[in-house]
Amino acid sequence: MWSFSHIADFIHEWLSSTFNPTWTLIIEMVIAGVCVIGLFAALGLVLVIMERKVSAWIQIRLGPNRVGPKGMLQSLADTLKLLVKEGMTPSGADKFLFNLAPFIAMIVAMLLFAPIAFAKDFQLWDLNIGVLYVSAVSSIMVISILMAGWSSNNKYSLMGAMRSGAQIVSYELSAGLSILAVVVLTGSLSISDIVMSQADGWWIFKGHIPVIIAFIIFLIAVTAETNRAPFDLAEAESELTAGFHTEYSGMKFALFFLAEYMNVFIVCAIGATLFLGGWMPFHIGNWEGFNHVMDWIPSSVWFFGKTFFLIFVIMWFRWTFPRLRIDQLLNLEWKYLLPISMFNILLATLMAIMGWHF
Repeated sequence: MWSFSHIADFIHEWLSSTFNPTWTLIIEMVIAGVCVIGLFAALGLVLVIMERKVSAWIQIRLGPNRVGPKGMLQSLADTLKLLVKEGMTPSGADKFLFNLAPFIAMIVAMLLFAPIAFAKDFQLWDLNIGVLYVSAVSSIMVISILMAGWSSNNKYSLMGAMRSGAQIVSYELSAGLSILAVVVLTGSLSISDIVMSQADGWWIFKGHIPVIIAFIIFLIAVTAETNRAPFDLAEAESELTAGFHTEYSGMKFALFFLAEYMNVFIVCAIGATLFLGGWMPFHIGNWEGFNHVMDWIPSSVWFFGKTFFLIFVIMWFRWTFPRLRIDQLLNLEWKYLLPISMFNILLATLMAIMGWHF
C-alpha cells in the first residue's frame, strides 16, 4: 500500500543531520504550517469553482466559462477582487471584536486539520482522542459567528448570529451522537485506530442499520452546522441580507468565506474517515486478488475521493431542497433527529456488546 512515511522520514533525517534537535523541531513545524496554509488556499480555490460548476450542472446551465479554460480560473479572479477591495469597519462597531472574529474562524478551521489522516502515515497529529478533539474544537466556531454578529452593531447581523448560534448548538448534539456510534463499535477515539478498524470493511457496510442511520443523521447535522442550505437561516439573503457577515468586506469577508468551505471539507473528511474508511481502500473479506488491486490505488486518492463525494452530496442538498423556516429547523433537530440518535446509540452499543457486526 502507498505510504508517505518515507518522505517524512527523509526530511526528518536530513534536518536532524544538519541542525540541532530544537531547530529541527521548529523547522518541521514551519514546514507543516506552510503545507496546511497551502492546502487551505488550494482547497478554497477548488471548492469555490466546484460549488459553481455543481450548481450549474444541477440547474442545466454553463456556470463560469470566461476566465481561463472552461472558467476554471474564476476562483483566482474572485480572490484577486477580494484582495484589492477595501476592508470597511462600521463606525458604531466594536472594532477589536469585529476584526478578531474572522481570524478566530480561520484559526479554528486550521486547528481541525491536525488529527485528520490524509493518507497512510500522513497525519499531522495522531492524537489518541482525535474524535473528541475535533468535536471540542469545532464548537469554538460559534464564538466567532456570535462575535461577528454582535460587534457589527447591525440588527440583521445580530439576528443572523443568534440564529446561527441556536442552530449550531442544537445540531452538535445529533452530530456528536452519530459519531459516538462508530466510536462505540471501534472502541477507540483515535482517528488512526478508527481507520485501521476498517481494514476488513468500512463501517457503513459492516456496521449494519445503526451505522447507516448514524451516517444519514451525521450528513444532515453537519450540513446544518456549517450553515449550508437548506439550513442557511443565518445567511438568509431574502430576510437578513447576508446574516452575521453583512458588514464585512474585502479580506475579512474572504476569511469567513474560506472558513465556511474549509469547515465543509473538514466535516466531510471526518465523515469519510468514520463511516467510509478514510484512506483505507475498499476491501471485501478474503478476496485477496480484488483487495490487492484496490491496494494499488494510492491512499490519498481514496481519502480525497471519498471526501469530495460527500462534499458533492452536501452541494447537491443546496440545489435540491427549499430553505426551512427557523421553527422547522429546530423542530427537525429536537423532535426527530435527537430522539432517533439517542435510540440509535443504544442500538449500536447493544450491537457492539453482542458482537453482531462483521
